[in-house]
Amino acid sequence: MDDSPIPPTRPCPICGKPATPKHRPFCSARCAQIDLGRWLKGNYRIESDDTPDDPDADR
Repeated sequence: MDDSPIPPTRPCPICGKPATPKHRPFCSARCAQIDLGRWLKGNYRIESDDTPDDPDADR
């Protein structure tokens, strides 16, 4: 038997309902799609000290 502890499940980061194994860490495909849409719209960003690349700098 495996005596390793079961990691605690975290609630869905979008709606707070319990996460399901199929859509983990989300509770449903809908919440996963909402999260993806937020990433694609730029609502989530990873801050950096780097400046954006200038595409005209090499010319």
